[in-house]
Amino acid sequence: MPDDTAVALTLDCVGLYCPEPLFQTRESIDSIELGEVLEVFADDPAAEEDLKRFAKRAGHEVVELENDGDQLHILIRRLK
Repeated sequence: MPDDTAVALTLDCVGLYCPEPLFQTRESIDSIELGEVLEVFADDPAAEEDLKRFAKRAGHEVVELENDGDQLHILIRRLK
């Protein structure tokens, strides 16, 4: 059975601050195929809420989200 969370593209937004992680995530998710997963790393405190809100509004799925307080790691599946 294939791993349905296999990452198609990794985006490193560490060191970037709002709105850059959101802009880059939006641009990157458009560059992958439907059903593929985008992995994003960010350390902007606003990134977690921004990226969750973007995924919901754009109709994508947050597959996994981890935030250790210093860095956010989020997997977003492109659905549209």
